[in-house]
Amino acid sequence: MQRRVVIAAAVRLPFARAHSAYAALDNHKMLAAVLRALVERNGLEGKILGDVVAGATIKHARDWNLARDTTLETGLDPHTPGHDVQRACGTSLTAVAELAYRIGGGEIDSGIAAGVDSMSDVPLELGPELQQALIAAQRAKTLGGRLSAFAKLRPRHFKPAAPRVVEPLTGLSMGEHCELMAKEWGISRADQDALAYEGHMAAAKAWSDGFFKDLVVSPFGLERDNNVRPDTSLEKLAKLPTVYDRSPAGTLTAGNSTPLSDGAAGVLLCSEAFAEANKLPVLAYLAHARVAAVDHAGLKGPAEGLLMAHTYAVARLLEHTGLALQDFDFYEIHEAFSAEVLCTLKAWESPEYCREKLGQPDALGSIDRARLNVRGGSVAIGHPFAATGARLVGTLAKLLADKGSGRGLVTACTAGGMGVAAILER
Repeated sequence: MQRRVVIAAAVRLPFARAHSAYAALDNHKMLAAVLRALVERNGLEGKILGDVVAGATIKHARDWNLARDTTLETGLDPHTPGHDVQRACGTSLTAVAELAYRIGGGEIDSGIAAGVDSMSDVPLELGPELQQALIAAQRAKTLGGRLSAFAKLRPRHFKPAAPRVVEPLTGLSMGEHCELMAKEWGISRADQDALAYEGHMAAAKAWSDGFFKDLVVSPFGLERDNNVRPDTSLEKLAKLPTVYDRSPAGTLTAGNSTPLSDGAAGVLLCSEAFAEANKLPVLAYLAHARVAAVDHAGLKGPAEGLLMAHTYAVARLLEHTGLALQDFDFYEIHEAFSAEVLCTLKAWESPEYCREKLGQPDALGSIDRARLNVRGGSVAIGHPFAATGARLVGTLAKLLADKGSGRGLVTACTAGGMGVAAILER
């Protein structure tokens, strides 16, 4: 980068379990609310930003231009462009990285990166027979032609299919893939539950301490993340049944996995000159970012863990910067599942994995767990897929701003066997 990239502000909705507080909302309403809050809080009404980059993992066909359409509702000058991006759980972190390199390279001076997802408002798919009949009826020029288009349909053809989040090449869900990872790395149920418990306690304390006050807006009535369980316990978590492998060998439960969630989050990035001209704060600087992928389907050899690609992205960041894994004050690692984080930490500690997979001379080593997800992770807070990356960046930027100095690492694994990582500094 030719110049430093400022993280000037971050905003999110309180995250909600699917079919709860935001059951009547859609991606458009939630994303527009977050973008509008960023604009209003930072006095950007009427201004032209370089770009708004946002996306959703699961969206209706009507939302094909989601970023631009919602940008027009924010109060920004309508000459502000916007475009969609999608990398599953890494969507908004990818958007942050894209804008950072464009700002750092001098193409633009400012932009908003954001993500949103609603599991309460998922599109339902029509079967091919009904779809073709509807198209034929629309094209018919007479009533008889329109009626004949439906003549071969039967009641079964009217049954919609809800989307199922599985990997096309393997047919397995993310949870089923993570069960395989947990078995490969020997991650116990007890350790997963312990990490989930720690996350709930950290998130509950963050709310009671007022940490999220500057980061959260509540235009729809919900005041706090409604998945956080301050009253949970290891005993309660241990009683939950396994979900993805119901045999005695299964370890992943609803308690140590992220819940299906609704929500949105966004980050305002800009150059130092733009921040100074618009009297914006400097929470932190985004210094570096990388993306990577793994062969989770075994196309070129043994299948790799679906959610392990961010181990590669971090290794490339460290190699590029000359930093060690231990050179960070905070680690914000997205918890798709508690097992995924524990597999990641174990992989970095493995000399064999780091040599054979990451191309490193030795193990990257262990981290200080007291610095990991110190204000709660996705298992406790919730995980609206495309919104999580912006939540992570906002949390990490505030941690660094509160500390007054330091360096943080943020990572997110994604569907499709990909991972995104970034370094923030202050």
